[in-house]
Amino acid sequence: MGKGGKSHEETKSGEDENMAAWLVGLNTLKIQPFKLPPLGPHDARVRMKAVGICGSDVHYLKTMRCADFVVKEPMVIGHECAGIIEEVGSEVKNLVPGDHVALEPGISCWRCDLCKDGRYNLCPEMKFFATPPVHGSLAHQVVHPADLCFKLPDNVSLEEGAMCEPLSVGVHACRRANIGPETNVLVMGAGPIGLVTMMAARAFGAPRIVIVDVDDNRLSVAKNLGADGIVKVSTNMQDVAEEVERICKAMGGGVDVSFDCAGFNKTMSTALSATRAGGRVCLVGMGHHEMTVPLTPAAAREVDVIGIFRYRNTWPLCIEFLRSGKIDVKPLITHRFGFSQKEVEEAFETSAGGGSAIKVMFNL
Repeated sequence: MGKGGKSHEETKSGEDENMAAWLVGLNTLKIQPFKLPPLGPHDARVRMKAVGICGSDVHYLKTMRCADFVVKEPMVIGHECAGIIEEVGSEVKNLVPGDHVALEPGISCWRCDLCKDGRYNLCPEMKFFATPPVHGSLAHQVVHPADLCFKLPDNVSLEEGAMCEPLSVGVHACRRANIGPETNVLVMGAGPIGLVTMMAARAFGAPRIVIVDVDDNRLSVAKNLGADGIVKVSTNMQDVAEEVERICKAMGGGVDVSFDCAGFNKTMSTALSATRAGGRVCLVGMGHHEMTVPLTPAAAREVDVIGIFRYRNTWPLCIEFLRSGKIDVKPLITHRFGFSQKEVEEAFETSAGGGSAIKVMFNL
């Protein structure tokens, strides 16, 4: 967890033990004791109640790495989370025990130039739940800075609070791409991040949204969640030109902004080709580390390419979208599990298996 924590080997016997789901090896998760650090004056101790599984969690389980982050020693998994305040530090004024909160999982240094400039998501010293070597939040309790614990209104559930984390990716992408009432949007990929990006774009005022995927089931989910148009595509690069025609037909006009929520050669090539001259392509997904894409023709049409990394200052807006009903994330939660050894294993298998699973949630 964000403030450190110790493994079960360091826990004295006889203490009331805090249990957590530890990634101890390839495809191996074990529920074991997790000793919390002392509560600092600006910290809160939170009893976790809802924790979602992210694609990165599955990636760590299957490969012990995600991009450049490598798991070298046992690590507590999980970062999409919400819970109930149990205790607050002496300097915490805005939270009291019993408050329901959603946790922003990244602790930045607030000293570097990027932090001072407000772009704290890019902080090189970021300590982020379940990004090695920092422990995550799939545990009974965690200690976290109180300023990263956001109080939930009465009409927003703890599960919805945990969904603020994936939703934040979509919100940050829409901010970066300047989505508004005059922006027609294309979303490449109808997985969890594609769907929350679609929902965020709608909440930001996008009048028409077309979503693209290789999977019929995911496309039907996207349609039910409000996509104006859906286009089924192949994985074959030779089909890009024909698919761009179908995308533009489904849009009924120009594509102002494309979000690539998959991050593959094919999806990025399609996004760059489908976006109108003077438009923007926002790369959200990170499927391929390196890509070969038609950048020169896109540049000649002054198509701007922008990237995003996680999010910043998104929790208050996400919570307001949920409170007001502008966004309903509840249909995205397709599977629920408790917190036993068997259920933790089953939950990760369900999430990794794809199929009908969108968001798999633990109820602790």
